[in-house]
Amino acid sequence: MTDHMNKPGVPKGSYAAGERVKMPAGAERPYTVFINGVEQTEGVDFNVEDHELVFTRAIVKEEMGTSRWLAMYLGLWGTYRKDEKVDLQFRREGKTELVADLPVTPYPGTEHKGKKKGKDE
Repeated sequence: MTDHMNKPGVPKGSYAAGERVKMPAGAERPYTVFINGVEQTEGVDFNVEDHELVFTRAIVKEEMGTSRWLAMYLGLWGTYRKDEKVDLQFRREGKTELVADLPVTPYPGTEHKGKKKGKDE
């Protein structure tokens, strides 16, 4: 199995979540894709395959332990770990729509990552 935690660009406290994002039902071209608000280029940063966005690199998400989640929930402190969000602007039924923070299809064996755990790492 590939070690998705040690991919280039994955800092401590984060993990490589995956490279695929399913597009919403009915999404039509033109597509405008953003990662953390930065526009991505089709053919360079991602491709479209079978109604999915397939990125040329892993999307990085924050690993969230129970104590960190609770502290953020209570407003004690925030987080400064890398946590990328994928947004998609598209057309559907003649109207332009934007969907924020699309879920990343996880790599096999990493489905549990990013979920609350018993302790922080």
